[in-house]
Amino acid sequence: MSKQDHIKATSKQEQKKARFHSAEHEQARGKAIKTKGTVVENLSRDNFRVELDNGITILASLCGKIRQHHVRVMVGDSVEVELSPYDLTRGRISFRYDI
Repeated sequence: MSKQDHIKATSKQEQKKARFHSAEHEQARGKAIKTKGTVVENLSRDNFRVELDNGITILASLCGKIRQHHVRVMVGDSVEVELSPYDLTRGRISFRYDI
């Protein structure tokens, strides 16, 4: 392999890497969408139906710290939900507001 072929191969690899690791992709992967909502229904195994402030109903589970500290979440509680930018129908309950 000549030096020029190696340079071309490197540039192709860099182009491929740049395509999959663009700034927009990195920004979307690291950012969770935080919003407020109200618990509508209690499902099995720490899953809840949560109605967001904009009227959309999603399926949400408890985050690890809430489970660890045995925080009770009940129907009617106001909560903060983190949504993934990839799937806006599922979320994670990260905080329960005091009433």
